[in-house]
Amino acid sequence: MKVLVIGNGGREHALAWKFVQSPKVQTVYVAPGNGGTALDKRLHNLAITDHAALADFAVAEKIALTVVGPEAPLAGGVVDTFRARGLRIFGPTKAAAQLESSKAFAKEFMKRHGIPTAAYETFSDAAAAHAYVDGRGAPIVIKADGLAAGKGVVVAMTLEEAHQAIDWMLLDNKLGVTHNQGGARVVIEDFLQGEEASFIVVSDGRNVVPLATSQDHKRLLDHDQGPNTGGMGAYSPAPVVTPNVHARAMHEIILPTLAGMAADGMPFTGFLYAGLMIDAQGQPRTVEFNCRMGDPETQPIMMRLKSDLFDLLMHATDGTLDKVELEWDRRVAMGVVMAAHGYPLTPRKGDVITGIPPEADDAIVFHAGTSLVDGQLSVNGGRVLCVTALGDSVKQAQTRAYEMLKPIHFDGAQYRSDIGHRAIKR
Repeated sequence: MKVLVIGNGGREHALAWKFVQSPKVQTVYVAPGNGGTALDKRLHNLAITDHAALADFAVAEKIALTVVGPEAPLAGGVVDTFRARGLRIFGPTKAAAQLESSKAFAKEFMKRHGIPTAAYETFSDAAAAHAYVDGRGAPIVIKADGLAAGKGVVVAMTLEEAHQAIDWMLLDNKLGVTHNQGGARVVIEDFLQGEEASFIVVSDGRNVVPLATSQDHKRLLDHDQGPNTGGMGAYSPAPVVTPNVHARAMHEIILPTLAGMAADGMPFTGFLYAGLMIDAQGQPRTVEFNCRMGDPETQPIMMRLKSDLFDLLMHATDGTLDKVELEWDRRVAMGVVMAAHGYPLTPRKGDVITGIPPEADDAIVFHAGTSLVDGQLSVNGGRVLCVTALGDSVKQAQTRAYEMLKPIHFDGAQYRSDIGHRAIKR
């Protein structure tokens, strides 16, 4: 069987790496892939991004399964394009992907279906947004309504930060948000206290299988300081998701979301990611939805998955997830992101990368923002690598990941030295 993975990040490298472990998979293509997928002799990069051309390729090569990694192709309707050609593809339709591509759509959906989330209002007028923030006070959360590669959220601890964020998003678009029709909008919502976790499930539209829990670190700097990023590291499992929290997340958030999407005529197939804020009483509330696996959460989750990913997603595209039970490595997996100089706002490209250690049984370096030109590996994006390792405890996984990271070098490299600190405290 042949598999096609759409995307070029660390998430896609991890998915492709997992697919090649299946005895049923003969060839894995990654479109367009990155320097790491180019270096892996088991994978084949494909320099195609156009949806129709990808569908043509899938037909010509008799691709058995296509999996979409990032949000942009999903929001652009790649699943609809493939399905119209009778091709098997895993991911949500363009309509269902609005759960991620529009924060306003997601908040309205949650309100309509009684899914726990923060109180909010939506604004396209900057003056009205500023007045609302003055009335609510800080801390408060400002979200760009559109795709912003994980950087369109500002948790404003002061009114000054909140007003600055509104101007960034509505007037300057400093964050490079791909806005939805009707121009720039922001969702302003109440700040939720608690600890955040990533709760990702596989859905076939009716049945659902939860993946291992995980937690990522959004802030750029140690001790959760600095600007929000797409994620500077992650680990799995997340101790904050106790069995009680897990049950509540499934019954209060995941199942009502899937039922609501079906009732609204947009049955959700694909990876559904609920970003949860869990308060001191163990109540989960929805911070956001993503319509795909998280990055960097995918990397530790794939390291812990012992079941066959190809089998899982074939069941998901057949509508038979009720027949699936997943097996997980009992160890903790941790991924530490190495980011480019200037990330998140002005990442520098072109710096040469050296010293990447070979894959080991308990550790691997997944590539994200890398390219391979004439045998030279260099920086080609904001988050460059995710150094991922397994250990019997959070501390051991952390020690192994940082040991693996030590010989890697590129000018201006940024990484946190405290990934996993919340789990270690627990």
